[in-house]
Amino acid sequence: MCGLCGWIDYDRNLDDPAARRELADMTATMSCRGPDDEGVWVDGTAALGHRRLAVIDVPGGRQPMTLTEEGAVRLALVYSGETYNYRELRERLAAAGHRFDTASDTEVVLHAHREWGRDDPRDAVRELNGMFAYALWDTGAQELTLVRDRLGVKPLYYYPTPHGVLFGSEPKAVLANALAERVVDADGLRHALSFVADPGHAVFRGLREVPPGHVVRVGRGGIREERYWQLADTGHTDDVPTTVGHVRELLEDTARRQLVSDVPLCTLLSGGLDSSALTALAARNTPDRVRSFAVDFAGYTENFTADDVRGTPDGPYVHEVAQFVGTDHTDITLSTAQLMDPAVRAATLHARDLPVTTGDLDTSLYLLFRAVRERSTVALSGESADEVFGGYRDFHDADTVAADTFPWLAGRMLAHDVTGPGLFDPALTKELDLAHHLGDSYRTALAQVPELTGPAAADPHERRMREICFLYLTRFLPNLLDRKDRMSMAVGLEVRVPFCDHRLVEYVFGTPWAHKTFDGREKSLLRAATADLLPESVVQRVKSPYPSTQDAGYEQALRDRVAALGPDAPVAPLLDPDAVRARVAEPVGNGMGARWALEQVLALDAWLTDYDVRVAL
Repeated sequence: MCGLCGWIDYDRNLDDPAARRELADMTATMSCRGPDDEGVWVDGTAALGHRRLAVIDVPGGRQPMTLTEEGAVRLALVYSGETYNYRELRERLAAAGHRFDTASDTEVVLHAHREWGRDDPRDAVRELNGMFAYALWDTGAQELTLVRDRLGVKPLYYYPTPHGVLFGSEPKAVLANALAERVVDADGLRHALSFVADPGHAVFRGLREVPPGHVVRVGRGGIREERYWQLADTGHTDDVPTTVGHVRELLEDTARRQLVSDVPLCTLLSGGLDSSALTALAARNTPDRVRSFAVDFAGYTENFTADDVRGTPDGPYVHEVAQFVGTDHTDITLSTAQLMDPAVRAATLHARDLPVTTGDLDTSLYLLFRAVRERSTVALSGESADEVFGGYRDFHDADTVAADTFPWLAGRMLAHDVTGPGLFDPALTKELDLAHHLGDSYRTALAQVPELTGPAAADPHERRMREICFLYLTRFLPNLLDRKDRMSMAVGLEVRVPFCDHRLVEYVFGTPWAHKTFDGREKSLLRAATADLLPESVVQRVKSPYPSTQDAGYEQALRDRVAALGPDAPVAPLLDPDAVRARVAEPVGNGMGARWALEQVLALDAWLTDYDVRVAL
């Protein structure tokens, strides 16, 4: 998977000891993302750093990688991710006269830019199918191109400087350079606390994220962002049976492509439709017995209590699928002590880089991935199937659909503790005015929804459901993908997300909502396309999100730690002491919103301490 970083300065020769030390510091921050190898490449104006997690062509895929013609370097590349169609591209490029020294997908990307991206790098990027983020330096044009995949599976940040740019897979790589300031202003806090993705915006002042489906071109004349892909209306005309059949074809093809690996591979199995279908497809398309892993909590299944979010525990369904498909299955069972381990919580915060947390959902995912990494280097995950196929309850609740806000905030209001009377100082709450910020973000997002064409354009419900699907894919999914990337790469595990294949996303996004719910339920197309692969109980199971511990001792531990924060704690000036005391004194079990607020306070305090951040309001 790898981690990358670099520095372009048009007013300085970076091939000096001081600059090389800073590049080494930047590169070192990516060691978790790339535990297998490291490399740097410096040529005057440009300095590139790379940490490698070896997955394809283990001996030959070292980076930075260069393309040389007539004895001179023409292109230099640092790359993170996977290009799943690299074998087909390699054949096309070889037929066009290109010669290869390795069997890696990285070298294919280099040659793709030389063949198709001479005039416009976007023409080369459009040829790639995969999850990727990379930086390409053109020595002749003296131009840097930063590239991010269509859905934003892999992260990439950049920080403009007076004479160029800093960039890296994570903020920590950029912040390791003295030119980057560790400052967060009101806009940054709004971004961190709203749980709405804001493409391109990063929390630290001056730092930007390459938006999904974009390239960023850096030259002596400045920096510009250019789009190469976006969701669009496809004028879908296939009937339901044809649509189901094509979805199955795409899933089979995607599974085959994403099973390619030169290191051990597994699946993440929750017992829901998404991960179960993916596990079954993996088993169909590989001669080896598939390994599968699931997360669980001590006593969770035996003492499970249904609520308005989760109706059933995962365990029984996980084991039924594992037996039905025939996987080599392992449960990773976690205790409250593990979830509250200070070292684990610090590791998840360091992986995040930002004061963004989903509490035990982060720590349990980190611990799951850490355990998986002991047996596998690559894992397939069902992430994004709900956003693509319409799986969340919000898609099917009339009041939520009609609400004039982001649907995931309409019912559960994840940001309530900031938009309403929460734990933050009233003056800060007023200054942030998250309700107004969310309103602006919502209207901006709606303005970008592609218009429906054909008969569906006259149907108000079809138009609204197209908006809901767009909001989930562009403003909600990025948060989940970022979380999964950070927790997995913190332990050197590559997690692939087949449901993010852009061909599948484009096709399903363009289908009418009536197709997506043709059997009167959620995820109709995915269910119909994979029903023959799964036990009937899983086919009929109602959506249950990623599990969260129900141990009352976990919430009490959170309360104890918040209560222990003194007046000198970095987060103290941002809090309302009376509200904090009242929250800590409440009975345990007052809902996920209350627990989330406590998690946020602890994460923000640790972040301000560990990252030496200056808050500028």
